[in-house]
Amino acid sequence: MTPEEAAAYLAEIAYLLRHKQDAHRARAFTKVAAAILRERPDLARLRSRDALQTIPGVGAGIEKTLVEMIDAGRSTYLERLREDTGLEGIPEIGVSPLVEQGYRGDLHCHTDWSDGGAGVVQMGQAALARGYEYVAITDHSPRMTIVNGLTPERLLAQRRQIDEANRSLDGITILQGIEVDILEDGSLDLPDGTLSALDVVVASPHLKLRMEKAAMTERMLRAVENPYVDIVGHPTGRRPGSRDGADYDFEQVFRRAAERGVVMEIDCDPARMDLSPELARLALGAGCRLALDSDAHAPDQFIYVDLGLWAARQAGVGDESLVNWLPLERLKEVFGDG
Repeated sequence: MTPEEAAAYLAEIAYLLRHKQDAHRARAFTKVAAAILRERPDLARLRSRDALQTIPGVGAGIEKTLVEMIDAGRSTYLERLREDTGLEGIPEIGVSPLVEQGYRGDLHCHTDWSDGGAGVVQMGQAALARGYEYVAITDHSPRMTIVNGLTPERLLAQRRQIDEANRSLDGITILQGIEVDILEDGSLDLPDGTLSALDVVVASPHLKLRMEKAAMTERMLRAVENPYVDIVGHPTGRRPGSRDGADYDFEQVFRRAAERGVVMEIDCDPARMDLSPELARLALGAGCRLALDSDAHAPDQFIYVDLGLWAARQAGVGDESLVNWLPLERLKEVFGDG
């Protein structure tokens, strides 16, 4: 079993554990999956030497799961979780490193301009180290005061820093974006004049997620009608096991998004996985393109995309439907900047 295959199974176990409200164990499996993707150990060799616990985060319980996966190519624990939750399993496919598959850049991440833990240059360097062609900095909009959201004035200041970073870093383009709040009436948290100057606009629902279904549908429809919205970020706002997401007429919103050329996101933060594989499949069927993004708040969280790839594969989303596989100039055309 390759490190990518093992990590995909462990990431799915973590996802299902969150649905069972076992966040502690879910975090443990996520940590090991990330460690395996980072270090890419020879799992069979470690197994033969009884050394699987040298992988960061692996204790006796996860070791038992890994042993079965390596020896038998399966996990009865994962199969039991699938049965208990009623959620489908991933296809039996291997997962190659993202960049080798054609993944060119992450379109949703945060810096210390809002609630991230690293600066623009650090995030750019981390994306470059992963082989990316581009990365979008999408800090929060001002309504999110608790996370120091950006006003139009602060966005202008950040643009100067991003321009400086682009001059200093060779081999990658840092795009300036925003994760702008979708307000209760479907309007956005920044004026169109501000949004029009950005490279990427990710519009996300954060608050008032339990609105009545018809009202929430109208809210989301108005958001995708905005001419400057490129991506709808974590489209339900859910956190499996701790917070239900918004409920609306998903098919109607997805159809309208497809007509408008608005991309729906699979946010790969293990605490979110939003869209879910089921809704990602529905969005694909409605004609939407999708984005596979990390929502990283620190350099090491870019790996969330690797952990979330299984969800896109389960949904049947091919590379041709994922905008992260597009070269930068083609991406700009899709987002209306070309």
